[in-house]
Order: sequence, then C-alpha cells, then structure tokens
Amino acid sequence: MQRSSRPAGLTFAVVAGLLLAGCAAAPATPPAPAAPTVPTYNLPPRPVRPSEKPLALPPQTQGDTQFTLIGLTQLDVIAGSHAEWQPKGRYVRIRLVVVNTGRSGTAFDTGRQQLVTADGTAHDVDPQAMLIKRQPGQFDLGANVRVEFDLYYDVPRDTRPTALRVHGGPTLTDLKNLEFLDIPLPS
Repeated sequence: MQRSSRPAGLTFAVVAGLLLAGCAAAPATPPAPAAPTVPTYNLPPRPVRPSEKPLALPPQTQGDTQFTLIGLTQLDVIAGSHAEWQPKGRYVRIRLVVVNTGRSGTAFDTGRQQLVTADGTAHDVDPQAMLIKRQPGQFDLGANVRVEFDLYYDVPRDTRPTALRVHGGPTLTDLKNLEFLDIPLPS
C-alpha cells in the first residue's frame, strides 16, 4: 500500500504556520505614554529689526535669572529722539530677554553685563548709548517677571564679539552673589 506524502507535508506546513503565527502574534509592548504637554503662551512673532541677526540660542540661567539672547546687531552710529552718537569703534547691540526664576525680587543691573571679544577683553555697556536709546539701568526684577531690552557696547572696529558675560541678579537677601556666566555668541 502506498501512502501519500501529502498529509505529512500538509501537517508540517500547518504546524509551521501555527508556530510562526504564534510568534508573530505575541503581544507587543505598549508604547510609553506621551509626556503631558505643558501649556505655553501663544505669542505672535515679531519682525527682526533692520541689520539685526536673529539668534536661536537656548536660555541660560545664572543666579535667579534666566537669559535668552535673541538678536545681535553691529552699528556705526546710533540715533535717539534727542541725540545721534558716533562710537569710538563700532556699536554692538545685544537684544535679550531676562526672567526672574526665583521666588522673590531680584536686583538686576544692566551695567554689570559685559560683552567679551575675541581678544578676551570684557567690555562694559556704553552708558551714552544706553541713555540715548533709553534702555533700563538698575531695576527690581519681580518673581516670574520677564523683561526684554537692548544692551549697547562700543568695541574696537577690528574685534569680534564672542560671548555675553551675564551676571544674574541674586535675590535681594543674597547680594554677595558675584558669579557670572559666559553665553557664547555665534561666529
């Protein structure tokens, strides 16, 4: 009597198919739950000022102050409502946003922020330019308060700005904080 090889081959194919299907049907690991999104303010975009280079730098924190540099401009002259002023070299304008991340008021002084150039020199803000452009000086930065303004520096024409040296405002009860942070500027 001759047996057909079909039933054995068919049986093998069915068993192999079930084994493969069992492997493929193993429960998949469920995806990790998405992190809850934090609501954000929907602020409208603003145009960049003439000759200004927009900066896309991450926020940096020093002391109780968060700094976000948003614009860099090099100017040959500045003009205000009551004066036009020539630099000894050229003006560098940094547009920045500061936020008090502390729980109480922070003393903030724009005059302590310095521009570092490629030769390693730290330049103070130019008081005439700050006055002409009516930029703030010293002020109390309240808890969770955000302020946007410009810093003006008069630097030698042949030098390149490399960093903004920021001095975050200590809390009003901790005026001994003299640390600083250098935020690199793009070349």
